[in-house]
Amino acid sequence: MKCPFCGEKETRVIDSRPADENTSIRRRRACDNCKKRFTTYEKVETIPLIVIKKDSSREPYNRTKIEAGVLRACHKRPVSAEQVTKLVDSVENEVFNMEQREIPGRVIGELVMERIKDLDPVAYVRFASVYREFKDVNTFMDELKSVLEKEE
Repeated sequence: MKCPFCGEKETRVIDSRPADENTSIRRRRACDNCKKRFTTYEKVETIPLIVIKKDSSREPYNRTKIEAGVLRACHKRPVSAEQVTKLVDSVENEVFNMEQREIPGRVIGELVMERIKDLDPVAYVRFASVYREFKDVNTFMDELKSVLEKEE
């Protein structure tokens, strides 16, 4: 591994340990040339994933879009950044375990919906209102009723 500080081509690993719930390896490295230390993460390379959107257009999978949607839904809710990361990791793992090169965006949306419902009911309703594009108050109320029935 090339040193990010001095560009030396050879560095050595001084510590390795699992990271991100055993989905990657964290390595502490040291450069014998400049004596500086740095951290690298090793993760399994996944196949490129294309998301098929509602209008049938296609775009590369983008984890940041899922995170942004979940964060918006959880705004001012008692949900930690760690909980959001775990939710997105869970969705991402399930999507990549499907081993498909293309996946409809609605499948990803439904996976997020399943998980966010358990995380926070208000965040769920917020996410659902955007994701399902409620056209009027009645469809919004129907969704609220289903959430309230499941809590009882």
